[in-house]
Amino acid sequence: MTTALEQGRALTRKLNPELETVLNERYDDIVPGFAESLIEWAYGRHYARPGLDLKTRQLCTIAALTVLGGQTGPQLKVNIEHTLAAGAERREIIEAIWQMAVYGGLPAAINGLNAAREVFEAEDRPR
Repeated sequence: MTTALEQGRALTRKLNPELETVLNERYDDIVPGFAESLIEWAYGRHYARPGLDLKTRQLCTIAALTVLGGQTGPQLKVNIEHTLAAGAERREIIEAIWQMAVYGGLPAAINGLNAAREVFEAEDRPR
């Protein structure tokens, strides 16, 4: 049987292969085990659940982060990247964000649209 941590790691390899390393480097010195806990709990126990496909879960995440507002900008951008990796089209991401204007207000939706624009522009830059 696969553990939640193994499931989380498999899922994040698909969405963002560097995620656990980045989290380790950023937070494990102040919260030991942070990266592993997040990968296990969020990805292994929530994103890996049956019932919704990964793209739908990611679109839900974008909607929630948009409604929460500007303080979630960095997490929103990361999850926009993950949503693209999960197979969503840019138009779907924009529509999920725009729909949140009804629930989170125009400022939250505008912040979300700005975050999406930044991710898309970064993706479009020549490397």
